[in-house]
Amino acid sequence: MTSPVDAPELAALRSLSARIGHSPHLIQAAGGNTSLKARDTLWIKASGAWLKDAVAEDIMVPVTMSPLLSAVESRDPAADEPQAFTNEALNPRRLRPSIETTVHALMPQRVVLHVHCVHTISLAVQADCEAEAARRLVDLRWAFVPYFRPGLPLALAIAERLRPGVDVLVLGNHGLVVAAETVAEAEILLRRVTMLLARPARPAPEPDIDALRALAGNSGYSLPADIEAHGAAIDPESCRMAEAGSLYPDHVIFLGPGSVVARPGEDVARVVERRGTAPMSILFSRIGVLMRGDAGASAHALQRCLADVTARVDAAAPLNYLTAAETDELINWDAEQYRQKLNGAA
Repeated sequence: MTSPVDAPELAALRSLSARIGHSPHLIQAAGGNTSLKARDTLWIKASGAWLKDAVAEDIMVPVTMSPLLSAVESRDPAADEPQAFTNEALNPRRLRPSIETTVHALMPQRVVLHVHCVHTISLAVQADCEAEAARRLVDLRWAFVPYFRPGLPLALAIAERLRPGVDVLVLGNHGLVVAAETVAEAEILLRRVTMLLARPARPAPEPDIDALRALAGNSGYSLPADIEAHGAAIDPESCRMAEAGSLYPDHVIFLGPGSVVARPGEDVARVVERRGTAPMSILFSRIGVLMRGDAGASAHALQRCLADVTARVDAAAPLNYLTAAETDELINWDAEQYRQKLNGAA
């Protein structure tokens, strides 16, 4: 697929991608992406693919960078459809490149890692994110980018803030980007930044499994895949944050807008009756979480992500939530609908 000179580095990137893809604190479901530049070709993770599968499956897509960057520079809407810039001769599986291909192309370094690090997101949803990040990322070359929809809007925002030497981006309500000339250097930088941004989680009691099963009744709802997911409901501060709205894009894509919290005395049937629809997940305050029967692995992963993120947010900090317009933009975006389809999201 690539020249022999590039093949070892691409193999190293795939190995690193699989490792970080197995960490729920860095990657959830099909979120996040990695890339390697080889001359004018950008090898980037396919849309809808899971990084944890990077070694077992061929999930890297070749994109020709120069016309894509020209499209970004001219604010051409075509840049929002990176599949148009794919080198199909090197893409026999006809995979679509990540919706965030433009972000990777803009970074001048050869290797770019974009992760949905829960420590970073827990900071990136706070109104004081930039100031707090500045306190933690001393001596690093970094930039803060406020929330914009992934794709061309985010790429344009990054282009405005990118300065020579910047190799770390903290993306508001979104995640983290690190870049370097080699895979090994990128991994070291990722470890350093995530360590600097790490914050302890508020402890949460164990879920009441018997009570949850009683609340589910014959509804078809069941327990989440990870016991950690219950923290979003059991911890009062986390539950309050979750109920107030959507904090980051992948929550909207795989769980729907916001979080549904049952009222006192409600079981699943009553929640569904009140809302007129069956939400992907239901939070029962101080008890735990139930997932809809057809929830896929992506929904389960993002439910745990919600608990992991909110448990680390400063309970006293004002938060930035996605607006209704930003949420609608994600739901109705073709690129995200494609990713939903690949991941079995309802």
